[in-house]
Amino acid sequence: MAGSFMVRAIQVAVCLLMGVMPARAADAPSSTDIVGLETGGSSGITIRLAEDLAGLIDDGATRRLLPLVGHGGLSNIADLLEGRGVDMAFLQLDVLDFARAQKLFPDLETKLSYIAKLNYVEFHLLARPEITAIGDLAGQVVSVGPRSGNTAITATQLFRLLKVSPILGNEDPGVAIDKLRRGEIAAVAFVGGKPAPLLRLADTAGLHLVPVPMTQEVVAAYVPSRFNATDYPGLISRDTQVETVAVATGLFAGPVAAGSDEYRKLANVVDTFFTQFQTLLAPGHHGKWAEVNLSSQIAGWQRFTPADEWLKRNAAVAAGQDLRTIFLRFLEEREKASTGPQMSREQKDALFDQFRRWQSGQSN
Repeated sequence: MAGSFMVRAIQVAVCLLMGVMPARAADAPSSTDIVGLETGGSSGITIRLAEDLAGLIDDGATRRLLPLVGHGGLSNIADLLEGRGVDMAFLQLDVLDFARAQKLFPDLETKLSYIAKLNYVEFHLLARPEITAIGDLAGQVVSVGPRSGNTAITATQLFRLLKVSPILGNEDPGVAIDKLRRGEIAAVAFVGGKPAPLLRLADTAGLHLVPVPMTQEVVAAYVPSRFNATDYPGLISRDTQVETVAVATGLFAGPVAAGSDEYRKLANVVDTFFTQFQTLLAPGHHGKWAEVNLSSQIAGWQRFTPADEWLKRNAAVAAGQDLRTIFLRFLEEREKASTGPQMSREQKDALFDQFRRWQSGQSN
């Protein structure tokens, strides 16, 4: 019992140093509006995205966004449905679809609503040198993290589509990489936004990323993506790319009654997030914000009413934001395929402004 308490105390201390708190921590009494946002673990990028959002939302007086460290996967869905300080959560869309198809939570579509479709997260498959293709993993042990986690659900679906049957292990990703380096398992699967902190910080010497075959079944279920040396300098050689797939994520709100105080707090957060979204595209924030299109819809799910109303009131603003996002993504993809010097954010913004003037029929 004492050991468990000590572990919890260490977790709280670490999270305080990172500027976040573990999920379900009690909020101190305050006159400030506090909205809880649940993230995944520190091996992914959602903690950083939550930090960016908190910096945008917090005004030092009337409102505060409190990041809560969750376990990801089905656990985040359960926490969001139960509330208890969790008002919003980052959710992976294939995990949501899995939960709905398996009927794991009654009336899920009516209880959760999305605020915005967010960025994509990539499937990473780290393996020993002798594993050169996914087919080599048949009958081999592949660690996919906790059974109900994001990676486990995505990996199970992906292996099924590729008709490969590995033996799935459920170690924590950090522990699994150590086992992989010792030769105790064949590979480690991990779903997270590139570049994933897990792979940037871990000792991956002698390991490599295995490409995902772009079969018709895989492309129908997932979005093609790729890794390069910029993403993982120690894993991928220059001028080399590794094919993989990506999964969309979303920012979701839990069940909240219209007209309630919780509803008002969430509506204020949405208004600030959407109105000041361009701030998140500036240097100093995570690059994955460039993938976000505020007006993008998530098929089969209802949008949180204040978010829907904001988009209807600000259709022209949203269109301009979306165009800038698409333009910047085009430039980034173009730079990845080019050997020339990369443009600064200021140069990209200036080029976009020229494009808008050209689009409007104005002369430069």
